[in-house]
Amino acid sequence: MKVSLQRASGATFLAKGDSNHWVVLDSKKQFGGSEAASQPMEMMLMALGGCTAMDIESLINKMRTPAEEFQIEIDAERSAEHPRVFTKIHMTFIFKGADLNKQNIEKAVRLSQEKYCSVSAMLSRAVDISYDIVFNPAAE
Repeated sequence: MKVSLQRASGATFLAKGDSNHWVVLDSKKQFGGSEAASQPMEMMLMALGGCTAMDIESLINKMRTPAEEFQIEIDAERSAEHPRVFTKIHMTFIFKGADLNKQNIEKAVRLSQEKYCSVSAMLSRAVDISYDIVFNPAAE
C-alpha cells in the first residue's frame, strides 16, 4: 500500500492512495492551514469508523439482519502534551429499525472490533477503545 501527499498551500495537503482518490487534509489557521478540510487526527477517527462500519454492514447483511438506520458516533480524548495522542476512544453504535435482531447485531459489532477491523486492531495497541450499542433510541 502506498500513499502520496502534495502540498496545495501552506499546511493544506492533497493525499492520494492506491485507490487513486484524492483527499484534502488541512490544519488550523494558526498552524498555516486554511481550516478547509479534516485534520489528520480526525481522519484517523473517520478511518476507524469507516472500517468498522463496513465490517458491520457486511456482517449484518450476511446474517440477514437489516437495520433501517445505522450510525456510529465516536468520541476521543487526547493528551494535553505533545505528541497529542489519543488516550481514550469510545464508539457508540446506533441501530434503528423494526424487529432488530439484537444478538446478531451485537455479534457483528464484536467481530468487527475483535477480529476484522484492521484500523481498530492497530489503534487498540496504543489506546483503549470502548463501545456501546444503542437500539432504537428515543427521539430527542
